Amino acid sequence: MTNETKPGRSGRHPEPVDGAGEFNRNVIAEFRTGQGVVGGALAGAPVLLLTVVGARSGEPRTTPLVYLADGERLVVFGSNGGSPTDPLWYRNLLAHPEVTVEVGTDRYPALAAPVDPAGHDALWARQIAAQPQFAGYRTAARTVPLVALTRA
Repeated sequence: MTNETKPGRSGRHPEPVDGAGEFNRNVIAEFRTGQGVVGGALAGAPVLLLTVVGARSGEPRTTPLVYLADGERLVVFGSNGGSPTDPLWYRNLLAHPEVTVEVGTDRYPALAAPVDPAGHDALWARQIAAQPQFAGYRTAARTVPLVALTRA
C-alpha cells in the first residue's frame, strides 16, 4: 500500500493520483464509504488513511496503511510490501511531518515522527504478533521504518 492520492475536485477528500494503484484507490473509497471499515485482504485489520504533503509537489497524498495502537499514538510501518526501498509516503512525511490521519469516522491533524531506534524492535515484534505476515516484510536490505502518529 504505497500509492497515493491528491485533492479531489471538491477539496474534501483526496482522489487518486495518475498511476495510483487500483488496490489503494479501492481501499480508500471503501474506507470512506464504510466509515473506516474495509474488506478483502485487509478485512479485520486496523486500517487508517494517512495524508502527507508531497516533498516535491507540495500536493496532499493519501495512502491506506495498517496501524498498531501504542498508547496515545498510532504506529504505521514503512514495509513497502518487503521492497528494498522506503515507500514514498515515508519520504514525504520526513520532509513534511504535519499529516492528516483518518481512523474510522475520525479525521484529525497529527505529527509524524520516526520511532526511536530503542523502541523499534519491540513495536515491530508486537506488529508481527498481531499480523504475522509482517515478518516477511523485513529484509536484510533495510530496516523497516516505523512512524509514530500523534494527534496535534
